[in-house]
Amino acid sequence: MHRFFIIILSLIIVTNDASSQGVNTVKKTEIKIEKAKRALRELDTKKSMVLAQEGLSESFLLNDNTLKSKAYMVLGCNFTEFANTKKAKDYFFKSLYYANLVENDTLKNLVYNNLGAVYSYYENNFEKGIEYYKKGLVYAEKINKPIQTVYNSLNIAGAYVDENRYEEAIPFLRKAGHYMQYNQESEAQLNYNALWARYCSYKNQKEKAEHFFEKAIQYGVTEKENLLDSYLAEVYYDYAIHFEKFSEYKKALKYQRLSSLYKDKVYNQARSESVKNKEDAIKIKEYEGHISYIEKQKEEKELSLKKTYVIIALFMVIVVFLIVLVYILYKNNRNRRKSFMRLQRINSELEDAKDKAEESTRIKSQFVSTITHELRTPLYGVIGISDLLADEYPEIKNSKYLESLKFSAQYLLSLVNDVLQIYKITERKIILEKSNFNLRDKLEAIKNSFYMQSVKTMNAINIDIDHKIPERIIGDGLRLSQILMNLISNALKFTENGAVDIKVKLLKIVDDQLRLEFVVEDTGIGIAKENQQRIFEEFVQIERREEDYQGTGLGLPIVKKLVALFGGTIFLESEEGKGTKVVFQLNFEIDNQIFLPNLLLDKNDRGVLKILLAEDDNKINQIVTEKIFKAFGCQVLIVENGLEAIEVCKKESFDIVFLDINMPIYDGYEAAIQIRTFNITTPIIALTAFDKFEVFSKCKSVGMNDVLVKPFEKEQLVVLLNQYVGLENVQSRD
Repeated sequence: MHRFFIIILSLIIVTNDASSQGVNTVKKTEIKIEKAKRALRELDTKKSMVLAQEGLSESFLLNDNTLKSKAYMVLGCNFTEFANTKKAKDYFFKSLYYANLVENDTLKNLVYNNLGAVYSYYENNFEKGIEYYKKGLVYAEKINKPIQTVYNSLNIAGAYVDENRYEEAIPFLRKAGHYMQYNQESEAQLNYNALWARYCSYKNQKEKAEHFFEKAIQYGVTEKENLLDSYLAEVYYDYAIHFEKFSEYKKALKYQRLSSLYKDKVYNQARSESVKNKEDAIKIKEYEGHISYIEKQKEEKELSLKKTYVIIALFMVIVVFLIVLVYILYKNNRNRRKSFMRLQRINSELEDAKDKAEESTRIKSQFVSTITHELRTPLYGVIGISDLLADEYPEIKNSKYLESLKFSAQYLLSLVNDVLQIYKITERKIILEKSNFNLRDKLEAIKNSFYMQSVKTMNAINIDIDHKIPERIIGDGLRLSQILMNLISNALKFTENGAVDIKVKLLKIVDDQLRLEFVVEDTGIGIAKENQQRIFEEFVQIERREEDYQGTGLGLPIVKKLVALFGGTIFLESEEGKGTKVVFQLNFEIDNQIFLPNLLLDKNDRGVLKILLAEDDNKINQIVTEKIFKAFGCQVLIVENGLEAIEVCKKESFDIVFLDINMPIYDGYEAAIQIRTFNITTPIIALTAFDKFEVFSKCKSVGMNDVLVKPFEKEQLVVLLNQYVGLENVQSRD
């Protein structure tokens, strides 16, 4: 019984969903579809299908998706009535498609219910049927119509009962009973009582079951509709099964005959043949409806095409306008071309001037580089000789005069580099080199280098270092010396009978990183407020009457650029007549390695270290370099040009080779290339007075291993020998 109720029930709900759009043609089509549904309720399928296909054709002409969905649903219900599930599902899915287009939740609810009936009762796919039923229930509750919730709940309950899953049906029967108090429709009451009757019969509650059966029959015989007759046929059948279960065979036979009587009354062969004859006609009408819709679309496209012609005409007008505009632009362009050619000549002249300026800059840079290189060479000799004096005459090793001489020579060397550095810093060509050093020793050495100047100006130089700062730190000590010496020199120039205080304070330590604050403060004449920013500009000098105040004007600009290179900050405070204070902050690293100052050369593994030294013909520099190597107990062979170096390397073997870049005949580059043709293992180190970064890449490209810049500290030589010769304990002799 329940499968018939499901299909017709859905049609009743469709009736409640009829909508009025206020347009006569739409209203007429809607009324026609309603008549098709009413005919199906009376089981007049012939009339129902004719009206439904007419409504479908009209809905396509109207392009009304809601009407399309309703018409397809009526057709699906008709074919379900005679178990043509393939056709029924096809029409139901079309109905669902158009319902989704218009977002009509009521129609979606109806379609899902009908699909649930097809799968549950005609294709025996219970799980699929329940899935569609429950989808329909979601939409029924969403639209908040109690009667639809009743029908959906009864559909699901009926499906569970037909599968003998009675207990799962109870929640849905109770939900239907809750909402039925708002509606007393006979179809719902009949189905509700019939399902409870079957459940009670299953539970062997005989009297209770018969009470519900009688109540269901009462609702069926009260209404005079063919649809309810089909329900009664199923109720009588279930009632007969009930009496058979309890062995009341006479009553069972009675209700079995009533069931057959109602079935014969409702279903007959004529209706089935009528449906079959109409099926092809409906399909043709459906296609006709589609064709009519397409023709209507064609008319719309023709109208659209006319509009397109108008657009094309407008486009042609625009094209003509653009052609005229292009012609005008062409005329203007011809006039501009003359101006352009004139500008080209001017640009060419400017390019020539630019090239000449760049060439002039290149020559100037080359000149500065060459001059500074030539000055470094004799200064290397001065610094080297001072080291040799300290080594060969121990009695003067700790003399502050000798230390001042050595440090002043180093400072003079740094001053020689100032002019070159001001270019390199500006062009970002200077790279900080890290080395470990004793900050206290370095500041004492700087102080001693200014001994004579401080005596002359009658100034005291005081050093105050935070006791929390480690003894040895890692950073570019040479650049730090340049910064401090420039600042101290300036302070002494402008201070008499006063003091210059150098203070170093630890700001913070984070993961072996130090942040130090340096303060250089004097009690001199101070700087006028309007000049305090200008003094950091290149070649700027503040006018003074005394001769001692003269200078190059590069010291403070270099200081500012070097501090920036460290990633630090610098600022100045000054007041005329009271003095000047310069404060800058720099980052360093903590040196955690143990410092071993007096380790000797380990001869047990290597014996005497054999070194080839190929250096330029400056005898002083040769002597200095040779003495430094021999201080490590090395056997040194000196040659004066690149050709000799090549020939000696062919005849003898050496532990390491040092080649001066500026040798006669063959320079260091060419000599290295030649040596590498027959010896690829011996380390080759370049000696040069140029900055390391200027020559390093080229040295590596010709086969050299590293670069040692003159003048160099003994500790730098130790590092190289350890790295390339493998000596673990190389250090100079005392």
